[in-house]
Amino acid sequence: MIRTGFDTNRLWTTRLATLQQLFPNSKVICCVRNPAWILDSVEQLIRKNALDNSKLFSQVDAATVYSRADALQRRDRMIGFPWTALKEAYFGEHADKLLLVEYDLLVKRPKETIDLIYQFTGEKPFKHDFVNVEYEAEDFDAFMHTKGLHTVRKKVGFKPRDTVLPPDLFKQYEALQFWNEKHPTKANRITVQSTK
Repeated sequence: MIRTGFDTNRLWTTRLATLQQLFPNSKVICCVRNPAWILDSVEQLIRKNALDNSKLFSQVDAATVYSRADALQRRDRMIGFPWTALKEAYFGEHADKLLLVEYDLLVKRPKETIDLIYQFTGEKPFKHDFVNVEYEAEDFDAFMHTKGLHTVRKKVGFKPRDTVLPPDLFKQYEALQFWNEKHPTKANRITVQSTK
């Protein structure tokens, strides 16, 4: 019998009840990030690949940064689906099996954050190499006409930058960080708010 397994499907947050019936000791770890910065990352890629028609968007959706944002936030799309699925799990009856890890903490303090993840899982820690983490999915990104969509830099670290989003759009998406609000939940969090 397999004691430990890992899978990266975004559907797991919609299947916590099923997981608890089949694998009562299972846990789900979700990396969360300010949705405004996720949208900004996508927008930066779209502008970097300006001569390509990204398959992330229909022709109508691709017209402006606002229509692209609206498209990504739909409940069946790249930002909207995982956001609503996570929200369901976060406020659900199996939220104690859920750990949210804030992206900014993970990239600024990777070792300390990973150590806390090990505490949550109960697994024995091992040494991680945070300077050799490269990943690419060139074929998929080429198929999507969005080069760099899955590219991960070699060294884990925080890279500050200015946003390309209009201020009102950034503010609208920044407000979607429900995990930093004071709501009743049994979910576990490793976030800037929870470490203050």
